[in-house]
Parts: sequence; C-alpha cells; structure tokens
Amino acid sequence: MSTQHNPSDIESVLHEDRMFSPSADFAAAAHIKSPDQRDALYKHSIDDPETFWAQVARELHWFKPWDRVLDWNAPDAKWFVGATTNLCYNCVDRQVDAGLGDQTAIIWEGEPFESASPEVRHLTYADLQRETSKFANALKSLGVKRGDIVTIYMPMVPELAIAMLACARIGAAHSIIFGGFSASAIADRVEDANSKVIITADGGWRRGNIVELKDKVDAACTQNDSIDHVIVLKRCENTINWHDEPSPDHGSKRDHWWHDLIDAASDECPCEHMDAEDLLFVLYTSGTTGKPKGIMHTTGGYMVFTYYTSKIVFDLNPNRDDIFWCTADIGWVTGHSYIIYGVLPNRVPTLMYEGAPNHPGPDRFWSIVARHNVTQFYTAPTAIRAFMKWGDEHPQKHDLSSLRILGTVGEPINPEAWMWYHRLIGAERCPIVDTWWQTETGGHMLTPIPGAVPAKPGSCTLPFFGVDAAIVNEQGEEQPPNTGGLLAIRKPWPGMLRGILGDRERFIQTYWSRIKTPAGEPYYFPGDGARCDQDGYFWIMGRVDDVINVSGHRLGTMEVESALVSHETVVEAAVVGMPHEIKGTGIAAFVTLAPGAQPSDELRDQLRAHTANEIGAIAKPDLIRFTDALPKTRSGKIMRRLLRDIAAGNDSVGDTTTLEDLSVLARLRQSEES
Repeated sequence: MSTQHNPSDIESVLHEDRMFSPSADFAAAAHIKSPDQRDALYKHSIDDPETFWAQVARELHWFKPWDRVLDWNAPDAKWFVGATTNLCYNCVDRQVDAGLGDQTAIIWEGEPFESASPEVRHLTYADLQRETSKFANALKSLGVKRGDIVTIYMPMVPELAIAMLACARIGAAHSIIFGGFSASAIADRVEDANSKVIITADGGWRRGNIVELKDKVDAACTQNDSIDHVIVLKRCENTINWHDEPSPDHGSKRDHWWHDLIDAASDECPCEHMDAEDLLFVLYTSGTTGKPKGIMHTTGGYMVFTYYTSKIVFDLNPNRDDIFWCTADIGWVTGHSYIIYGVLPNRVPTLMYEGAPNHPGPDRFWSIVARHNVTQFYTAPTAIRAFMKWGDEHPQKHDLSSLRILGTVGEPINPEAWMWYHRLIGAERCPIVDTWWQTETGGHMLTPIPGAVPAKPGSCTLPFFGVDAAIVNEQGEEQPPNTGGLLAIRKPWPGMLRGILGDRERFIQTYWSRIKTPAGEPYYFPGDGARCDQDGYFWIMGRVDDVINVSGHRLGTMEVESALVSHETVVEAAVVGMPHEIKGTGIAAFVTLAPGAQPSDELRDQLRAHTANEIGAIAKPDLIRFTDALPKTRSGKIMRRLLRDIAAGNDSVGDTTTLEDLSVLARLRQSEES
C-alpha cells in the first residue's frame, strides 16, 4: 500500500498556534539556554559533523582514539573508525574509577505489593561493576564469547540491566525480547540470531499475577534445537519445569539457576576493548508484513548518540538532584537507549519499575514520582490518554513538584493530550519534549531542546543536532511549508542502524530505496509522512501506509485523530481508511470516551460536525465506532492494520504476536454502529 502513495499533496489544515516557551529560570540552568545557542550548535553539527561529534565523543572514555570520525558510503556508515571502547565501561566502571562508585546508578521498584510499601532496591555503580563482572564470568563459563548473540527474555528487574551490561562487558551482543512475547516469537528470534544461550526468569509480576516466562522459554526450546543453556533468575518462586539433561552438543545440563552461577563466579572481569563498529545488540522490530527485522546497532556511534541525546533532551546534570524515569520496558528500544545506555554514562540515577501503571491503583505512576522525587519523566502518549480517561483526581493526590521535564515517546501526541500533560502533570511549568525516533535511529531525531526551543502541542519541533531532516517528495526535492510529504534524513548520524541481521536486501529496500535524488543519492526513509510549518516545526502525520485518499484528497490519520481528541468527550481515537463505493476510501474512526460520556447517535453526529469544523468537511468520518479500548502493541502503539481489517469487514487479522490484549479485537468485531 505504501508504494502506491505519493503524499506530497497530503492535506494539512489542522492548525495549532499555541506556543509554550521555557521559563527564564529553567533556561538559565539548562545545558542549551537559548534558541540562538541551539541554532548555532545545530548549524555546526550539519556543516561540520565530524568536528561536532568528535567534541561530544571526547566526553566519554575510549581505550584507543579514532583515526576518522566518519566513513560514509551510502547506505553504509562507520563512525569513530579505528577506535576501541566499551559501553559497559562507560556506563559503570568509568564512574567507579572516578571515585564515584558509591553513587546510585539504578533505583528499582517492583511488584508485588505485599505490604504498605512497595519493594525497592538501590544499586550503586560499584554494585553494578561487581554484579556485571560476576555475571559476565558466568556467561563465559557457559562458553559465551565475543561476537556471540545472547537472547534475554526477562521481567523488568535489575538483573535485566545487569545481564545486558554483562554482555556488553565481554563483547557478546544481546537480543532482548519483551517479556510478553509468545514462545513462537522467541523461537523465531532465537533462530534468526543463532543464539545458544537464553537468560530468563521463573516469572515476573504484573497486576499481582505471575507472567510465566520460563514456561514460554521451554516451549520455544521445543521449536528450536539450537539452545544449549537457559539461565533462570528466581523471581516469583512459581513452579517451573527443570531440564537437567545433558546437551548433546557439549554434555552439560541445559538449565542453570542465576544465583548458582553467580555464587561460583569471580567479581573480576575487565571490559573487552571493542571496536567502535562491533555489534552491540540486535533488536527485533515487526514489519507490517513478513518476519520481524533484526535491527543491528554497533558500539561507538550508538554510545555517543544515546549519551548526548539523553544529556541534552532531558537536560541531565549529575551535579543536580536529578532522578530520571523512563516508563518503557527495556525490551523496547526506548528502554535500551533511555533507561540504560544513554542515562548511566551521564551519571544520573535511572529508575526502573516492574508491573503496570494501574496496579495496585490508577495513581501508581504519580505515587512513584512523588516517593522517588523524579525530575525527568518520559512516557508514551497512549499512557497519557489512559491517565486522562482514569481521571484528574489520581495525579492530584500526589506531590509532583519535583518534576522538571516531561517527555513523550512512541507515537505523535494529540494536542489536547499534550495540554492535559502540561496542566495536570507539569503544573504549566515543565517543558515537554515530544520526541520522534525509531528502533532504527537509536535515539532522538526530532525533539525540542527543553531550555531553548518553544513547544507547540502535537509537534516534535526541530531536528536534533547532526540530524539533517526534511520533508521531500520521492525525488528528494524539499517541499514548501505546510505541504505534506515524506520525512527523510539526508545525512548519516552516529546512532543509525547498521543493517538488518542476515538480510542486506531488506535493509536497502525498506529504508534506502523509496527516496532517491536525480543523482541517485538515497535518503533514509523512516516510513512516515510529515509536514513542516511556517516556523520549520515538524508534524508527524502518520505512517505513509496510514495516509487516506478521500475523493482525491490525501489526509494524514494523525490530524483527523487530533481533531477528534480535541472534543471534550474523547480521550483517544484511531482513524483508518475503509472501502467506500463513492469516495473510493472513507474514514473510519474508533473512539474511546472520557469518564461520564455515553455513546449515542447524537454524540456521533457531534463528533462528525466537530471534525468537519476543525479540518473541513472532507475529513468528516464516515464511520464512528465507540470502544472501551483500542488494539495496541505491548509498547503502546495502536495497531491500525487490525482496525483497517475490521472497518473493511475482513475476518483475517494476520500476525497478532505483538498485540497486548486479544479480547479487544473480539469486542470491536461485536460492536456495530447503531
């Protein structure tokens, strides 16, 4: 479908004129203090990227410096050529060697809630150095060596961070799989990565129930005979099957308790000197069709980019009482980059939590913020819309005055959800950084700089340093302001993916074939349609697949959704195209209502009229279905592909392995517009 769209003429008539600047006091204390300073740095990063990124890289530790900053032969980049470093060293050992080992690195809060107070652990950098060294030696004892890929399938516990850092310590790449995936999804990823070792737990806690992780690993092992060892953390002490039988390949048993391996391991394990382009991790991301893509990230460029985006976008300062909390699971790239790898090198405590945002109550997030004095809070628009639906009284019960910066990630945020976040959570004083990026980009690409860039609700504002972003057509020609087009990245950046594991052709076809200049130069295409407004601010209009051609007018689904959510009764909306015998494609809207609002034909008519008033009659939905929930991936993204099938009356739903709640589909199919 995407190959048939040319969204250079996407209608872009949903206007947002509100502008919010940081306070003078905030800007004065920030790393980047003014628009002029931001603009000068951005110009430097585009005009002379090698000098710019060399200056940033020198803030980190290298065993051997680089010979060249960048070797670029599109679509292949090598950053910090010839340099050696280690990301675990920069996260952990660098702080210990500087005499700061007693400072807090990770704050963890878990389930279950067996008493009035939740379970909390604090790990210092010295703790991490000891534990990552011991677990690294445990991995070595099982034959894991530099260059291997280790699969990790764990709950959100500190040992997950220890496991990934231990892999980086010894030069073994990791492939982390979110703990909600099925056995078949694990087996597919294990086979693609040729992993011999899986690290898991007996279970994990979520809403007071045990997620039985070991059972899924056992089932995956029956589908794949390549696994030699399964390491099991004792977390929930639930009953599990145990496999003591010797492996036919090496004669030792398959299953090992984490604590037994740790008890037998030394706490001395020097960090491997890794080439800047050595593989750091593989992270699988689902495509709209076909098998998941194993996105490859290497050591040096990713390290520099995540360190610097964390520092600047969240204004992290180790000399202040910053406590950073990203609510993502480490099984997603957001958790890789902005719980562990970007934050720890900045020497700011990073908070992890186990469980769900509404257990034991819908105020859990705000309780965590208040109890731990969180200063930077980073979550998804889908969570924000859920908080809106649950009611204002829950954040209002807690003291959120410690917050300095709010962030959003995962998908564009509707302007009215932005305003709720601004008012209820930020008390109209916290800058909001609305970040656009992908698994493939490694880190933030379009984002406000909190002390320097005024925010517009719903816009991810401006490119980050070194990111040459533009709205173009398929010939690479930049489009005028407020004209929809293809979002393109025209120059390499340090955090960029280095390929898809084992599939060079898919890498080129997916990301580098859609946009080519007349001279044949490929631009990176992330798959999104977008526009720039008169101020140069970027607005993501949705996946190109989600552009709707209504009677010859091309509409971005994001703008129709934002119009619906701006109505006082709507907290969330998803818009897709549906077959229409007159228009060709009609607009189907799936709407979740605010507490107290009731579905009715009258409300349906009000929402149609409201959308027409906000955008124009062409954007009026042909179908509106009220629903208590939308089908979402486990990372919180709405699965519009499934909604398109429902709107079209198709029974086939295809791959649903990333769907969080299958029952949502059944309820949607039963709903009718009446």
